[in-house]
Amino acid sequence: MAEKKEQYSQDVVSESSYRDEDERIKHDIFNEKPDLSKEGIWRYSTTRLSTLLDIPVNKSEQRWYEIINPLPALRKMNSMDYTFYFLGFLAWSVDAMDFFCVSVSAPDIAKSLNVSVTKITWGITLVLMFRSVGAAIFGVVSDYYGRKKPYMVICFLFVVIEISTGFVKTYGQFLGVRSIFGILMGAMYPIASVTSLENQPDEAKAVLSGLFLPGYNLGYIFAMIFYRAFQNTYKEGEGWRSLFWFSAGPAVLLIIWRAFVPESEAFLRLQKSKAFLKKHDQQFKKHKFDMSILITIRTEWLLFAYLVFLMGVFNFSTHGSQDLYVTMLTNQYGVDLNLKTVIIVVCNLGGIAGGIVIGQLSELYGRRLTIIISTILAGAFLYPSFFNSKQNYPAYFFLNFFVMGNFGVVPIHLLELVNATHRTFLSGVCYQLGNLASSAASTIEAKLGEQFPLDNGKPGAYNYGKVMCIFSGAIFASLVVAVLIGPENFHRDLTIHSEVIEAPIEEYSEKTDIPSSEKSKPEVELREIAEVENKV
Repeated sequence: MAEKKEQYSQDVVSESSYRDEDERIKHDIFNEKPDLSKEGIWRYSTTRLSTLLDIPVNKSEQRWYEIINPLPALRKMNSMDYTFYFLGFLAWSVDAMDFFCVSVSAPDIAKSLNVSVTKITWGITLVLMFRSVGAAIFGVVSDYYGRKKPYMVICFLFVVIEISTGFVKTYGQFLGVRSIFGILMGAMYPIASVTSLENQPDEAKAVLSGLFLPGYNLGYIFAMIFYRAFQNTYKEGEGWRSLFWFSAGPAVLLIIWRAFVPESEAFLRLQKSKAFLKKHDQQFKKHKFDMSILITIRTEWLLFAYLVFLMGVFNFSTHGSQDLYVTMLTNQYGVDLNLKTVIIVVCNLGGIAGGIVIGQLSELYGRRLTIIISTILAGAFLYPSFFNSKQNYPAYFFLNFFVMGNFGVVPIHLLELVNATHRTFLSGVCYQLGNLASSAASTIEAKLGEQFPLDNGKPGAYNYGKVMCIFSGAIFASLVVAVLIGPENFHRDLTIHSEVIEAPIEEYSEKTDIPSSEKSKPEVELREIAEVENKV
């Protein structure tokens, strides 16, 4: 009996260790519930400024110039890391190019379909409105079944929709295909971002995040260049149709490339962790299906609401300062196509540069403080950007630099805040609901602009510059406040590390020395055995 007691004691210790691992895994893949007690709310409120000024560079052993240099971090990436990154980055860039094909050719599309430019901007608005639907559907699918197949399906549907857009004959058909495109665009962002960032070395994530969302600007550049290239193709005034047919091609190349690349390692580790919990944790065992979404709802609802608000303000800042810029150059300042192309390309290169620079600066100052500084600097360039833009377009270069510099911080900031279990779903839906909130930005500005007609005798010539300047200024001020009151989880590890992950699930029980006969017994049953043995 003494031997049996000693063996049981060892088993209890092992079981305790086993439960510790179980709890640690749940801590890694889920966030804590928000503390909504008076003390918790007060503690959070009083630490917003102190945490903002708790600058990472002051706690680092490295010098600031060593941290700001991205090359050592990029050297830690292997060929597969770069493959994953550019698969995501180029998917987002192609996604953005397809979106901006409407923005850059809006006057031509309006003329072909016999409607006003304002009505065509509803095509932009519908895309933004339906993006959250795609993020929700494909986000859940990606979190449960992987990143690879949803990525390929979305790219295939891109091909179908872009070709269809080139064949529309009526305004109703145009709105229909753009609505479907909105679903696909919303679906692609979260899958592309996790594909690019979740597998990368920690030191490289800031600079990679900095480049990722400015892929939006690269898409804008592609749209403008190819609009110029295809302007005089097909029929007179309908070169935009050729532009949409051409834009289907890059998605085909991405499908082929993704087919030869394996599933994300970070996702496979997550699935292994969830399989372990399903097998050994009582809360997970009792459900036939994966019910982790219920835990996510309980722990993430407050953070989710905040992130939707934050992403709404972020997206208002870009759509408010960019969507009608080409229309303003054309209708208000009479900029010819060649100069307009140069302005758009150069200014969007500024956005790409800003994303990389500001994204890496967040390694020095943290995510929140970096965004606030960048927003204030962007505000300084509003007035010169929108007044006499034909001559002052260098100011718009710097406006884009700081606006998209902010967005360089967004992908990694989002992924560090949401839980690992539903990373694609949460980051995607928050971002796209923010887009939904900002979906009417271009239409609002177009309508407001019509209240300020210009006295130059040209039909459709309105003072869009004044409206865009005031609108963007109000949004920038709101963004500073939104970031100030929010949380930050600087350098959170996006990959799960555990003994469970390093070995097959069935082998883990051997590491714990738990007898196979006891593995399935709950803690209460083990305690009852101990009580009986003590009586004996």
